[in-house]
This record gives sequence, structure tokens and C-alpha cells, in this order.
Amino acid sequence: MDKVFSADGTAIAYEQQGSGPTVVLVGGAFMARGDSAALAGLLAEHCTVITYDRRGRGDSGDSPNYDVQREIEDLDALIERVGGEAMVFGMSSGAVLALEAVARGSAVTRLALYEPPFITDSSRLPLPADYVAHLKELVKQGAYGDAAAYFMTAAVGMPAEAVAGMRQAPFWAGMEAAARTLPYDGQVMGDTMSGRPLPADRWQSVKVPVFVGSGDAGAPHMLTGARELAALADNFALHVFPGEEHTIAPELLAPVLTGFFTTGEHA
Repeated sequence: MDKVFSADGTAIAYEQQGSGPTVVLVGGAFMARGDSAALAGLLAEHCTVITYDRRGRGDSGDSPNYDVQREIEDLDALIERVGGEAMVFGMSSGAVLALEAVARGSAVTRLALYEPPFITDSSRLPLPADYVAHLKELVKQGAYGDAAAYFMTAAVGMPAEAVAGMRQAPFWAGMEAAARTLPYDGQVMGDTMSGRPLPADRWQSVKVPVFVGSGDAGAPHMLTGARELAALADNFALHVFPGEEHTIAPELLAPVLTGFFTTGEHA
């Protein structure tokens, strides 16, 4: 593990492995760098792979008064450390963070995304209007378990009784530990989980090749959102993984990403 310092002085923990073109992996809600280890190991057969803890998670630091721009500066600091430009893969809400970073000028040469969790139709309920505010209040109270449960019901859409069962599982402690950063992911997503179509001009400044991946066996809104995103511009291309859901096996994802990152192909 090593650390790089972001523009505001926050220390960001990262690991590097492999050789070849550089790819930075950006995790979604609850994810720390170790959660991408299997995918990173497979990509490292062809690429230099950077995994990192987003601010407030794992071995990374944090700062008061979160802003999405701070997370983009974290990514920029990593890219600068590894040579000044890189390719990026973003998972779930991390996909939206990566997309926003490119739109704001980060030095990314190719961008791959898997299931940005947009809600753009009526196939499921949109997030409550006060979703982020409620998460922030729960975190402020130190009610991390309740914050994680609220995320799982309101954002993921799981039944409350299923989440109640999860709270008894051994892995729940890890989810509680990461729950203080859930408002960050909410702010990254902004209004893209409101049930309205994606704004046509939001990412028009993204000119690099963009791979948009989605499974076709998960929640219908995931594939719908991926299709809408891929339709925004000619440099966005959709790839559907048959039979896959939001959690996809690294063994299925890695070869397709490797093709995109090394040759530009993803069929």
C-alpha cells in the first residue's frame, strides 16, 4: 500500500500491480480497494492496475464538508502519481463519479463503466427527495447501521424484512463501517435516480471512448439507464452481459475490459 495526497491534503491509500497501460478502478458504495482485488488481479495480466480507497474509507483520510469535486481531485492525484494520464473503470456509483471526473477534465483516455445505478423510468420507485439529507442526519447521529439499512431499502430497493435479516449477518459490521460515506455516493448520483430521463447535455464534454456495461438479468432500471447513457453520444458504446446482474463475476468482466483497454474492442 502507498498513499498520495489530494489537493486538499487528504491522504488517499492505493495499491499498484501489473504492467502495461494504466487503469484506475473506482468502486461504488461500500467498496474499498480490497473489494476489487479479484478483478484487479485479472486485469493486471495485461495492464498496470491501481485500486484505491475512496476518501472516508479503508486507509484513506477524509475532510469536512464533502463535495464531489474533492473526490475528482483524489482521482486526479492518483492519475498524476502514475504518469499524468490513465484509463478508468467505474463500478455502480463509482461509474458516475468516474464519468463526472472525465466531464470535468480529468486526464482519462478511455472510460469503462458497469451499471451506473440510474433510475430513469417507472420500473421502480425513485429515491425520496430528502434521501441525501436523511442519510446525512443518520450519519451525524452515529446511526451507521440505520444509514446502511436506509441505503439498502431506499436506494437498492431491498424489502425491509430482508435488510433486517442482513443486520444479523457477520458482514454487516463492514457495511456499518463504510456507511458514513453513503451520503457521498448520494451526492455523486445527484438527481439521476429521480425517475426522469438523463439530461442530454450533462456529459457532452466527454469525448473519450466510453464503454457502458450492464447485465440483462438484474433490476430492469439498470439496463434501461445504461442504454440511455450509451445513446447520448457516438463515443459511448453499450455492452450487455447475458444473464448477469449488478454483481458480476470478475472472470466474465475482465476479458471484456481488457479488450477495451488494450485494443478498443469489447465484443
